[in-house]
This record gives sequence, C-alpha cells and structure tokens, in this order.
Amino acid sequence: MISQHLHIIGICGTAMAGLAALAKEKGWRVTGSDQGIYPPMSTFLQKQDIQLFEGFHANNLHPAPDLVLVGNAISRGNPELESLLDQGLPYCSGAQWLFENVLEGRHPIVVSGTHGKTSTSSLIARLLDGAGWQPGFFIGGIPTDFGQGVRFPKSQWVVVEGDEYDTAFFDKRPKFLHYRPRTLVLHNLEFDHADIYPDLEAIRKQFRLLLRSVPASGHLIANGDDPEIRALLPTGFSQVVTYGLDDQNDFQAQLVQEDGRVWHLNQGNKRLATIEWDLLGRHNVLNGMAAAAVALTHGMAPEQVKAGLEGFQGVARRLQKRFELKGITVYDDFAHHPTAIRTTLTGLNAAVADRGRVWVVLEPRSNTMRRRIHQDRLAWALAPADRIILSRPAPRGLSSSELLDVDAIVDELNSTQESLKAHTVDDAVKAVELLSAQLQTGDHVVIMSNGGFDGIHDRIQTELS
Repeated sequence: MISQHLHIIGICGTAMAGLAALAKEKGWRVTGSDQGIYPPMSTFLQKQDIQLFEGFHANNLHPAPDLVLVGNAISRGNPELESLLDQGLPYCSGAQWLFENVLEGRHPIVVSGTHGKTSTSSLIARLLDGAGWQPGFFIGGIPTDFGQGVRFPKSQWVVVEGDEYDTAFFDKRPKFLHYRPRTLVLHNLEFDHADIYPDLEAIRKQFRLLLRSVPASGHLIANGDDPEIRALLPTGFSQVVTYGLDDQNDFQAQLVQEDGRVWHLNQGNKRLATIEWDLLGRHNVLNGMAAAAVALTHGMAPEQVKAGLEGFQGVARRLQKRFELKGITVYDDFAHHPTAIRTTLTGLNAAVADRGRVWVVLEPRSNTMRRRIHQDRLAWALAPADRIILSRPAPRGLSSSELLDVDAIVDELNSTQESLKAHTVDDAVKAVELLSAQLQTGDHVVIMSNGGFDGIHDRIQTELS
C-alpha cells in the first residue's frame, strides 16, 4: 500500500514541524519547504526522514501531494502557495489537520492563556505519562522529559498547547478554536499579539468562543486568582474547577519558600502533598497547580501527582541554565511579555538573594514587544533585576513613533538609582562587551528573547573563556 503524501509549506515553524512528525508517525509520507532551513529544526526533521526543500517554489508541488498544510506565516504572493491555488490542490491548516487526524474521538486537554502554556502543557503530559496514561501531546516547546514537543497518543488523552494566534491566511480564527477541548485549562489572560488583536476585548471574545466549545460533561480548569479568567467563567456550560494561591479556590497552593521551590498542595482544608522541586517563582507554582488540578480532577492519586511534579525536568528556554563559567551562571528564557518577565526575574532573585547579582539582557523581538504596547510596563517588569541591558528593537516596517522607546525605559529605571542600573545597546555584540566589562563571580545572567539574539549565549561563553 502506497502511503499518502502530505506536503507542508512553512515546515520549519515549531508547530508545523511537530505536525510533520505526527503525520510521519501516523503513516504519511511527508515533505516540506521553508525559507532558511537550519538547526535545530532542520536536524529534527531530517531525523524524522522528512525531505526538505529550501525556498518556496512551484516545483515543490510536483508530483502533486494528496494534501498540503499551509503554515500561518505563509501569505498570498508566496509562489508555492500561488501554485497550490492555481492547481486546485486540496489544502488545510495545521490546526484543522491536528483535530481531524489526532484529536477527534479522543479527550483533548487544551491549555490556554497568555503565559505559561508550554510549561503547563509539559507538566500535564509528564503527570499523565508518569501515571501510565500513555498520553499524546502537541506542545510549542521541548519538554526535557520527552526531548521533543510532539507524540502520537496511545490512549484517549492528548495534551495540546492552545494558541490564540490566528490559524492561516484563509482562516483568521485562533488555532485553539479548532481543538474542541473536553478539558480546558484557563491559565491567565492579558493583552498580547498586538499585530492581530486591536485590544484586550478582541482576545476576550475568542476565549468566550473557546469556552462555549467545551461540552457540559467536560471541565474548565480555571486560575481562580486571575480576575479576567473569573469573568470568563459564566460564558461556559461545563464543570468548573479552580486552582491558585487564594484560599477560595478548589485546589490551593501554600508557599513554604518564597522562591516557590517548596509548597503545599491543598484541597479545601486537606493537605494532599508537599511539593519540593527545582522550579523557581510563583508563576511555576501556578503552572504546577494547573497540572495538578487537571490530574486530580480526572482521578489521579495525590502521590502520583507529587511524584510527577517533583520529577519534572523543565522545558527548554524557560529559565534554562545554559552554562556556568568562572562562577557566572547564564540562562536562556523565552519570556516576551511584561508579566512573564517580572515573575521570572522575581523568582530567580528570591532564589539567589545575597549570593550574587541578577542581570537581564532583553531583546524586544516579537511583533508586540517591538511596539509601544507595553511601553509603560517594561520598567516595572525589569525592575527586579540588579542590572539591565535593553537592546534596541529592529524597526521591520514600524515607524519611530510606533517603535518601543527603550531610552525612556532605561531613563525610568535609572531615575531612582545613584549608579546606572540599566543600559541600552544596539546589538548582541555590544551587549557582550558591556557584560564582559562588568560581570563578577556569583552573577546570574538571564538572556530574554523569543529568538536567538544573534548567538549571544555562545558569544558570552567565548568571552568568558
């Protein structure tokens, strides 16, 4: 029997590469194209024995595939897409393919929210896997426990990171509206993605639609500490289970250590477990609480939850320790929203207090971060760090009045300091020069970017060596 041929235009995005791996596991013959094919994604796809085409060309569609997936970064005018449309070949979005080929007929656990989706999805997958529930998962990052962000399910359970970004050039709905969760985690809600949403209300509308897709027999696992999430809950028709640090939640966390490394997991007045792990910050406690609430709601024993949480090895690029050299520790972090930045730095600060300074190097790289959307919140977000380096954002089509004013943020941070706490730089090279001149033994350096910031980690390591 000849396997069906699936071709993916824009295959090197994290989500589309994950879909390619799932399709290959399901028995499809998979090919794909993209502009700029390089590690780690190229290596990942080549290990899956997936043929890659450099660049977008009509010839990539010959012979004609049985189905084409179109990535959400692909727009009209792309020569390969134009050829697809001219030939009348069958195509769909990645989100639609995922539902029809993996989620339909199973129990999707969809994790939604502005922050923490990847970590929370990874935690849930770890708990279910550790308990022998054989889940599949589709996660927009790399959980260290699994070494990859996707796996085809061997049971009814599938954990999905529910992205609110749009789906494809022909489908401007959020991806998560395709997934039809039976269990929906509502983790938090703030304004983000300014390139596609005009305001917070536009995002709220999509979340309300998402809640209405969950059946009455399903569950809404909701962060009861978040007022935006609480306001959404009357929209739904499903059973509601709340979690958080507040005593009014169904499941509560009680911090034993302020840095979040030891906490009690409670239900009502009953202590279910004491969690001792290496993750830092209240935000990670909430991630763990969300995962615990999902697992406990579906019948997992508290001792299994404790074992799964404490055994969790983290996620790549979430305060990931890259190296330690000459007493200086350097981390990689994906944070690109003020709330995520502040919670990450606060957690690290609490953990290393009195044992060294915390540096943060921030590259405002996402479509939202390069704009002035968060202009008034970034100084607040960065303030927990002892030293701050803020890179000037690339304009990429934005006018000077639209572009984030990093000088104003640095001035605000320095206004209450006797010595300079914050600096601006033009690029990674200048950031490394500044670091090399001022770093001391015991310092902790967090590089924050949703990209690679021109290989800055390797540059720092070379300089320190």
